[in-house]
Amino acid sequence: MNTILHEARLLWRSPVSVAALVALFLLSSLAVVLGLREVAAQHATLSRLAVLQAQDLQAQARTRLARQDAGTVAYYTFHGTWDPPSTAAFTALGLRDAAPGVLRVRALALQAQLHEGETFNPELVLAGRFDYAFVLVYLAPLFLIALLHDVVSGERRAGRLATLMSLPGGGRRLWMRRAGLRAALVFLALVLPVLAGAVVSGMPMAAVATVLLATAASVVFWGGLSLAIGSARGSAAVHATALMGTWAVLTLLLPTLANAALSRGVPVHQGVALMLAQRQAVHGAWDLPPGDTMDRFFRTHPEWRGTAPLPEGFHWKWYFAFQQLGDEHVADRVAAYRAGMATRQRWTERLGWLLPGVGVQAVLHRQAGTDLTAQLAYQDAVTAYHSELRRFFYPYLFEEVRFGEADFAAQPRFTPPMAAAAMPWASLAALGLIAAVAAGLGARAAGRVSVRDGT
Repeated sequence: MNTILHEARLLWRSPVSVAALVALFLLSSLAVVLGLREVAAQHATLSRLAVLQAQDLQAQARTRLARQDAGTVAYYTFHGTWDPPSTAAFTALGLRDAAPGVLRVRALALQAQLHEGETFNPELVLAGRFDYAFVLVYLAPLFLIALLHDVVSGERRAGRLATLMSLPGGGRRLWMRRAGLRAALVFLALVLPVLAGAVVSGMPMAAVATVLLATAASVVFWGGLSLAIGSARGSAAVHATALMGTWAVLTLLLPTLANAALSRGVPVHQGVALMLAQRQAVHGAWDLPPGDTMDRFFRTHPEWRGTAPLPEGFHWKWYFAFQQLGDEHVADRVAAYRAGMATRQRWTERLGWLLPGVGVQAVLHRQAGTDLTAQLAYQDAVTAYHSELRRFFYPYLFEEVRFGEADFAAQPRFTPPMAAAAMPWASLAALGLIAAVAAGLGARAAGRVSVRDGT
């Protein structure tokens, strides 16, 4: 304990080191505060939209029930769906920047409604949000490098290395103790704001443990790597340059190249392309004979074949039939789109087994429910709800049943998907293994420090 306190006093006498730790604590705190504010803003938006949705339904009930026509109600009535952020979302906002968290749908063709919200400017979301995941992946390694790159070379430059190596407890234990203390302080600077944020948001203990483990793995990895390179021969400037290059390769270059390779290896059409294909099919149905459209519809929905034939002119059941045929027209493309996105997600998680930055992001986004898996789960919930809407309205449309106030009130209501996320055990285990290897390299390099090494 005395040696730890001695090292702490030495660190306290270094204004640069203390300033670095304070700056990292402030950055982590700022990221947590901004994350909590963003999540609170999203909850406030959902609450406000829920009130507006209720008012809109009341207005629709007054104006659309005059004719007791189910088709009119189904066409004009928007139904709210929403994807509330989880209690851990403030740590990693992920795709919630780009993917819509609120979607109003009608009983018309679905795919256009699902993907029309994806018309965002990609340049605006390229940099991502400044959240805790950003601090942990991109900034924390730089602070660790600044604190650890000259642990050995700084003593050599100051002419104290031989003395330190000859003291009891010198050598490997000294460097491990010194590096371990600094890494522990970096860990505390990162997680103390997260723990405060977890209390504020009511984050479950399992999610807190996941964030702490991912943070610890990242700190141990960069701490071990910094000690390994910083213990080698050479000056502090050489060590800092080598560590910065390693950070750039592992955090920026390789993930970018891997993402480009993944995009070429697993091509996936944009959701907007699905929307356009489906709208083209729907709009083209206006020019087709209604009888042909109904024959195609009855092949996949024979339960409505025995209903009354189409009258002359427009009829809602023909309109909603070709709306559904529009969805069925792009069903194969939708399946390919989802399969491609899921494949990319799996390969990204596997990439995190080798690149710690990618692995940390995958763990935090999975735990926060802000990754692609969560986005697809929300789309699944909207799809299931939309199918429920169709099953509700079709008896009124095809059997020409009058639609009254009680029927309007009985329309299905959306239930958001469960926010609980599975623990990313495989990614956590891979992160732990990478961190253990880096720590082992650092310990081994620290044991080889010699006073005969050049500067």
